[in-house]
Order: sequence, then C-alpha cells, then structure tokens
Amino acid sequence: MSSVRLAVSAIAFSCLAAPAMAQSASFFDDFDTLNGQRWYVSDGWANGAHQNCTWSAGQVKAQDGMLKVGFAPGSGGGRSYACGEIQTKVAFGYGTFEARLKTPTGSGLNAAFFTYIGQQQGKPHDELDFEILLKDTTHMETTSFVNGVSGDGEVGSGMSHQLPYPSDSDFTNFAVTWTPGRLDYYINNQLVRTMTESYQVPNNPMRIFFSLWGTDTLSDWMGAFAPPSGPIAMDVDWVAFTAQGESCAFPQSVLCTLQ
Repeated sequence: MSSVRLAVSAIAFSCLAAPAMAQSASFFDDFDTLNGQRWYVSDGWANGAHQNCTWSAGQVKAQDGMLKVGFAPGSGGGRSYACGEIQTKVAFGYGTFEARLKTPTGSGLNAAFFTYIGQQQGKPHDELDFEILLKDTTHMETTSFVNGVSGDGEVGSGMSHQLPYPSDSDFTNFAVTWTPGRLDYYINNQLVRTMTESYQVPNNPMRIFFSLWGTDTLSDWMGAFAPPSGPIAMDVDWVAFTAQGESCAFPQSVLCTLQ
C-alpha cells in the first residue's frame, strides 16, 4: 500500500496557499478560541482525485473548548462532501509535538494529526504522521517521510498500533519527540515506536496539521467509503509543541512522565 500512501502524501499539498516559512517557539493551545495568528484554515480546493471532499473553512471551528475538524455532505466544486484541514502558519524544529483528540468512525475516512513541510515552502517533503483510518478505530498508524520517501519503505503503509480503546469512544493523547537522528512516538504517554535510521528522521522544521477527509478510490488502504448519515467531526481538546531542551510545560505533557 505504501506506493499509494506515498503518492497521496506527495500530492497532498499541491494547491496549498500557505504563509511564509518560519521556525517558532513552544506553545500550548486549548482551543477556547481559534487563534487566527497561529492557524491557517484550508478552504476551496481538494488535494487530488483520490479525495472525495473539498477543504472548507466551514468545517473548522472552535466550539465548547474544542477544535472541531469536520466532514459533511455538500461542498460544490464537483465533490460530494466538505472536509476540514488546519495548519500552523509557522514551522517548528526539534521538540515534542502533542495533541489530545477523539475521532468519529466510518469506513473510507482518515483522521490525521501530523507535521509537514515541502516544495511550497522551498523545502524537501518531510513529514511525521499519526493517522487513524476510521474503518477501524481500534488502531492507528505512525510513519515519517524524509525528502518525500516513507521511513517505512515503499512496501509498507506505516506501522499499525493497537489503541488502548477505540478512538471514537474517548480522547487519546498522541505525542512524538523529534531530536537529531531520533523519533519517539507515544500513545497515552506510553512509548510505542522509535525510529533512528537516517532515512526515517526528518531534518527540516515542519508545520502542524489536523485533517479529516474521505476517499472513494483508496479502498485498499482506507476501506470502502460509507457515507456518514450527517455531519461528523474530529474533536481536538488541545495541541502543544515544546522545543527541544525545554522541560514539562503543562500537566498533560508526555515530558512530565519522562523527567
């Protein structure tokens, strides 16, 4: 499947109208409001023929102390659905990326928390991924990309991990610590994966993304698309970045358990 996964990642940002590249400092965002100085919301395009929805600003909002990243019928532009994507306006270097989120469920849907940088910012395609394929909310996938090549090779779709409970039943904490030559992935503060090969560990500062999207064509990977009965959303309770060398900055951080 990795050839499909790689192709999707390589084209996923071909239409991205994004702000200028910069490296930023540590932050914690609990989404009491949607900070327009921090976040850029994708609106008005799709990432390719594999995607059955158009990115819509109406599918991203702060509500009830959560970030809601949605998927709903009706979008125009030749696509049957509207979907949500949000990214930081600046990029972040070595450190720890963390988020607490809850997903919906549904075959043919992908809920993602990831980092990315690429040609649109004059950089190679580097990426760190947490992806929950909502056909099975008891598992999630981790992977990385370095200069457009998956850290799991061209014959794998990322490493699958058993979640402690289904992602649509309760909130789960996801974290990845990125240091020179090393990636450590965590689920609910438990280390689940380490990557140390040079072809697995990116070198360029990256932006933080959340997205929820669907497909009619990538059924081997994401399952046959099952139309939701109505609007659905991924709920993000909070997200944070802690720069390398800084200590535990908030009680929920995985860094508090590593001290």
